[in-house]
Amino acid sequence: MERQQEMPNRLDDRYRHTNTNRDMLEKGAILQRDGTYAIAPHLPGGIITDPDLLVKLAETAKKYKCPALKVTSSQRIALVGLKKEDVDAAWQDLGMKPGAAIGLCVRSVKFCPGTTFCKRGQQDSVGLGTKIDEKFHGMTLPSKFKVGISGCPNQCMDSMMIDFGAIGMPKGFKVYVGGNGGRKPRLGQLLAEELSSEQVFSLLDRVVQFYKDQAKTNERLGDFIDRTGFDNFKAAVLPEQNITH
Repeated sequence: MERQQEMPNRLDDRYRHTNTNRDMLEKGAILQRDGTYAIAPHLPGGIITDPDLLVKLAETAKKYKCPALKVTSSQRIALVGLKKEDVDAAWQDLGMKPGAAIGLCVRSVKFCPGTTFCKRGQQDSVGLGTKIDEKFHGMTLPSKFKVGISGCPNQCMDSMMIDFGAIGMPKGFKVYVGGNGGRKPRLGQLLAEELSSEQVFSLLDRVVQFYKDQAKTNERLGDFIDRTGFDNFKAAVLPEQNITH
């Protein structure tokens, strides 16, 4: 599928988070039970190579009297309990842009240590996950969209329970689409296998484009696949050449 234009990594007026009157979408601030806010700085893959960043997170939490820091399931460290008037200043002190922790967009791209660190890794999940995160994180879509890249069949990144998941195998990656948790859990469906990192990246690009063009607002990828039919979806995103499926 040939793309008409580059998809901008910014908000799209067609898709609006339903809780914008409570959460502060543009500031990445999530309303808490007591009326305070939590912010979750973006940490790609949860990998921190500079210990000073941890110090900065701790110092910021202390400065604004956050009662807790929370390690999230999306490989972030959230500062919990910020007053509304302190959110902007906290981001400024951190020297970081708000991460896409909420909203109808591509959330954090989760990836495991893969062959970079883990003795069980079979594929380079860090390299692929980082590349995907750099391009797609925060991109506005019809609904939230999660990506999980696992370096081996242990699937530490829940790759079969996420919108777009890749699993490292001896001969490349398997790709599953349409998975999600929540109130109506859905297992992802096998879309392709024995893909190189480059092929996975290109396939995700086509999936995102087709989904963005055709899905309804608040329609998760799995629901979109059920509505359009898996065979039709596969025909739209899989080129016949160079991919085993």
